[in-house]
Amino acid sequence: MSEYFYTKKEAEKAILVGVALQSENISYNMMCEYLDELAFLAETAGAETVKIFTQNLDKPVTATFVGKGKLEEIKTYVEDNDINLIIFDDELSPTQIRNLERELKGRKVLDRTNLILDIFAKRARTAEAKAQVELAQYQYLLPRLTGMWTHLERQKGGIGLRGPGESEIETDRRIIRDKITRLKEQLAKIDKQMVTQRKNRGKLVRVALVGYTNVGKSTLMNLLSKSEVFAENKLFATLDTTVRKIAIKNVPLLLADTVGFIRKLPHHLVESFKSTLDEVREADVILHVVDISHPQFEDQIRVVNETLGELMDNSKPTITVFNKIDAFTYTKKEEDDLTPIERKNYSLEDLKQMWMSKQEGETVYISAKSKENIEELKEKIYGIAKDIHSARFPFNDFLYQDFEIDEEIK
Repeated sequence: MSEYFYTKKEAEKAILVGVALQSENISYNMMCEYLDELAFLAETAGAETVKIFTQNLDKPVTATFVGKGKLEEIKTYVEDNDINLIIFDDELSPTQIRNLERELKGRKVLDRTNLILDIFAKRARTAEAKAQVELAQYQYLLPRLTGMWTHLERQKGGIGLRGPGESEIETDRRIIRDKITRLKEQLAKIDKQMVTQRKNRGKLVRVALVGYTNVGKSTLMNLLSKSEVFAENKLFATLDTTVRKIAIKNVPLLLADTVGFIRKLPHHLVESFKSTLDEVREADVILHVVDISHPQFEDQIRVVNETLGELMDNSKPTITVFNKIDAFTYTKKEEDDLTPIERKNYSLEDLKQMWMSKQEGETVYISAKSKENIEELKEKIYGIAKDIHSARFPFNDFLYQDFEIDEEIK
């Protein structure tokens, strides 16, 4: 077919750079796991990873983050292969970005934070999400103005450059501070509206879906509420909190789907999205969804719990929902294999009996995709929600007959 009749945007080719820092107890294996996730982030943003560079260091090099020899290796590769996008797995200082871009002859250098901000800018749909992302972008951009060459009003395409750009530096700082102030005022107004909306929902039991990004929260939301929340096998498929009014047996409740968490989630984003995450803070019950088929799901649980700890002071009834059991695989050790047993050698039953038994609160093992064990999950939700509902409406325990509601809360 002629190129004039068929056009497809070609993915930007990128290289990834990871450093195992001994000062932060980052092992080589951990760094490789982080780089796998960074490659998924790059794919989500629209980039094709063509090579990965790694290095072991006691601490980052002040000027360029990586050592001189590794930088020369990167420089030679990008020049020989016409690569214009270099993505680092760690957050870089403004000086490091400036020095790297100079050494790499003006090629685009992004860090993990900038990449995540770019994905959020691409995925934001509502006015609230767009304002939250824009605020985080400007807060990230403000200390990095020096050495950037584009004007604030001239927006360029490509990964890492969606959203705010730059004008002359002396006036830019004032422009950006003014924009940050206006965005904070805009979000404060939106937050007041959201608080009013939550108050108008009455005393219905609130259940919030939380978890690492891409663990299947939106798929589970669609299944429980019989709705059509956007779900995709990409990181941060949904940014906006969606609330549905549903009923399990005779108990009506509100079910909220929230933005997913991730390792090294930029601080600016956590701050910007705190109003969105109010649904989690005000929830009566937490459904912590975990992708049990992921090799590092234990680490993902830790990341989510740490982030929740920043958002909430009090503990809430929690059901840990181990999702994607249909995709779970393991390698069975042979009887004559004397090598140490590894995580990949544990079966699902092994995990249930060993590590999982240490989980606080309820646990359930499901597949939202194949609808396996969903009734068991509903029973667990019902048990907790019924007790909360009965405490709030002691004389109306069974006023509600069995019914199903599929209603989006505006």
